[in-house]
Parts: sequence; structure tokens; C-alpha cells
Amino acid sequence: MLGAVIALLLGGGYWFMHRPMFNITQMVLEPKEGNALLHVSPANIQSAIAGHVQGNFFTVNLETLKEHIEKVSWVRNVDISRVWPNGLLLRIEEHEAYAKWNENQLLNTWGEVFTANREELDDNIVYPQYNGPDGSEKLMVQRSGELATLLSPLGITIDTMSLSDRYAWHVRLNNGLELILGRDGGAEVVDPLGGKQEAISFAENVQRFVQAWPVLLSRTQGKTINKVDLRYTKGFAVTFATVVNEESKEKK
Repeated sequence: MLGAVIALLLGGGYWFMHRPMFNITQMVLEPKEGNALLHVSPANIQSAIAGHVQGNFFTVNLETLKEHIEKVSWVRNVDISRVWPNGLLLRIEEHEAYAKWNENQLLNTWGEVFTANREELDDNIVYPQYNGPDGSEKLMVQRSGELATLLSPLGITIDTMSLSDRYAWHVRLNNGLELILGRDGGAEVVDPLGGKQEAISFAENVQRFVQAWPVLLSRTQGKTINKVDLRYTKGFAVTFATVVNEESKEKK
């Protein structure tokens, strides 16, 4: 008798859980706190999970859905919860683009690489171009922030920042000036307390340049400086742009 009752209850439960009213028919997207959905749309998500929503309110595999949704361009992270009786709530965190990375990828503010259409970047923001070897992404974000702080008194910003395989830095600023910074001695040394690379090792060299730059400009008598080599411990080397006079142009 008891066995029959248990079987009846199980059968009734199975029948109830598989009623059509519990089929997933609603999906709500909302940004995580402090985030905004600028690039991700319901159409993007529907396309990503088409054919992967197996089951209903009770049986759908949320981890499988999460894996597919986080492959969508601009999606950094998603939390999924069930909404009674036939819905899902997707709380999405988008990647916040920080810079262009190598040939065709992007770098977010966390120092993570992601792939998305660069044409979708905000036209009102100038994104610098960063180039570096695999695994240097977080270091790139850290160093660029440190360097931007050091350069801020001059009102100039980074246009291109490159790191070689030997951890040597080369920077082009938004005024066209190139900075050769040399090898980063702190890049390979991990801080056991903070888990971050050491602070920028050539900070003193950059500070010296920042202090001298206004005076240097006033003394160059209209000449254009196109490169500054900061690899020296007690100064820096300056390269002037080649000037082609009108007479030379006419001879050509």
C-alpha cells in the first residue's frame, strides 16, 4: 500500500513538473549593478542559446546556458535565475572596453582580452592601441594607468603602447611624440602581498622627462622633437624630426 502511494506521488510530481505551463517562454535581461547594457540585446542572447534550452523551469541546465551566453560578444559574466513559472532572469555584466589589443581584439578594464566588433566602440571615446605578447594583458593595463598618471601634468595621453617579448616598452603619445622606455625590470617580479607586478620601474625617468619637457620645448626654437629615449639613468636623449626645406623639395 505504501509503495503504491509513493509511486502515485512520484508519478503525480513528474506529471506536474512537465506541464506545458512550465516551458521556458520568457527571458528578461538586466544589467548587473553598476553596469549598463550598451551592446548586448535579447536578439544576441536568443541567437546564442538557440537549440540549447533543454528542459523547462524545473529541469533547464543553468550552467550550460551560462557557458553559451558568456561566449556572446561583449558579455563578460552572467548570473541566471529562475522566475516562476516559466521564465529566466539574466543579470549581465558587459565588457567595458579599455583599449584596442593587438590586431583585432579588445582589452577590458580588468586586463582581459575579448573579441568584439570594433565598429561598435563608442565614437566619443578615443581608445589607445596596445600591443603585447600573450599573458601581458593585465600588466599592460597596470602600466598604462601608472604612466598616464605620470604624464598627466603635461596634458598628453597614450595613443599607442607596445611591449616586446623581452618586456621592453615603447609608447607613442597623442601629440605624436615617441617614448622609448626600455626593459621593465619589475614586470617579472610578483608582489607576494598584492599579487601584482611591481610598480613601474622607470617612474623616475618619466618624472624627469615630465619636469624637463616644458623647458625643453621653450629652448628648441621651433624644432620638432619626435622621439625621446628615457633609458638613461641621469637624463634622456632627444631626436629631432628631419626638416626638408623647400629648396630640396624643388630639386626633387
